[in-house]
Amino acid sequence: MERRVVVTGMGVVSPLGQSVPELWQGIIEARSGMGPITLFDPTGFDTRFAAEVKGFDPTQHMDRKEARRTDRFVQLAVAATNEALRTSELQITEANRDEVGVFIASGIGGIGTLSEQIEVLRSRGPSRISPFLIPAMITNLATGQVSILSGARGPSYCVTSACASSAHALGEAAETIKRGWAKAIIVGGSEASITPIGIAGFNAMRALSTRNDSPATACRPFDSERDGFVMGEGAATLILEDLEYALGRGAPILAEVASYAATSDAYHISSLSEDGEGVARAIRLALGRAGLQPSDIDYINAHATSTPAGDPVETAAIKQVFGGRDSAPPVSASKSQFGHLLGAAGAIETIVSILAMQHNTLPPTINLQTPDAACDLDYVPNAARPAELNVVISNSFGFGGHNVCVVLRRYV
Repeated sequence: MERRVVVTGMGVVSPLGQSVPELWQGIIEARSGMGPITLFDPTGFDTRFAAEVKGFDPTQHMDRKEARRTDRFVQLAVAATNEALRTSELQITEANRDEVGVFIASGIGGIGTLSEQIEVLRSRGPSRISPFLIPAMITNLATGQVSILSGARGPSYCVTSACASSAHALGEAAETIKRGWAKAIIVGGSEASITPIGIAGFNAMRALSTRNDSPATACRPFDSERDGFVMGEGAATLILEDLEYALGRGAPILAEVASYAATSDAYHISSLSEDGEGVARAIRLALGRAGLQPSDIDYINAHATSTPAGDPVETAAIKQVFGGRDSAPPVSASKSQFGHLLGAAGAIETIVSILAMQHNTLPPTINLQTPDAACDLDYVPNAARPAELNVVISNSFGFGGHNVCVVLRRYV
């Protein structure tokens, strides 16, 4: 009999708040986490706003010396993990440490540290480069630091698949537990790319919104006036466990990971396949592996980044799977509130999906004022609303053609 995998803890550091309760409060209030960039001077940039984590103090989560040696994306991951472990009541001890893994994803890693040290190299020469440059910037060091600080010695690695990274990590963590290779895994994603080179790079691709006069309304998935995504930052971590192990220790069970599927478009370096076939295939595979029919799904947390090309493709894929507009479940885009957390997007949106089930509440898509004719589903516009939610899915897509669908259900 296949092992069941459940979620027992969650932690978040986000533009809507630095805890899971704060995140959910922002969601149900339909609040925007976007505002002018304060992490650097954006004068002269095409985009001068983002969704920042405000008032984050890494020394509340790790000692001062360690904080000085780590990139912001690592610090955010440690903070989110601390909350997840606390809420799961999972104690990592000598008795279980070899059976607890860590899969913290990142799409870009320590781009802030890398940028700073390039300036040091140019201005002061190679002898002044920090010896902590490499261990601070490489994408696997969020996983490494969380493993070191928690004492978890089970399977440990970092998934990097752009904006699908943490969704891939979550799916692979669940599969690792199902294979019996771990009893529990700390899984999630972290990103801190609101940096000059990060913003300039995405501006060069024409991927970011340039609605500088109204940051709070800039991210508008499915709206006809959308003009690009809004860069976000933050971290989200979940504790996944083998059901029998969780029950044995009396853990709080928040949801079950029913299944996951991943596909590739094999189409373009940054765009979804225009027919949505790869996305639709991922959803169908995930539903099949969970033994579910499309009619069983109560809600979809969409990848929906607010880009002109991407949102209609996801809409078309959903209609392919669910048999058209009238039979599709409600869909919403959480990025409208906290921006695009890149490699952490899948993890935080999974947490939003679980919270939606816990509270029987559909999260909103804010800023949806002028619907696009090509985007004609129920996107829960501008306000959360009650609904009975027992099975939900979360979609994540990444540059390079990566598609991931995670199916979650209420634990019974």
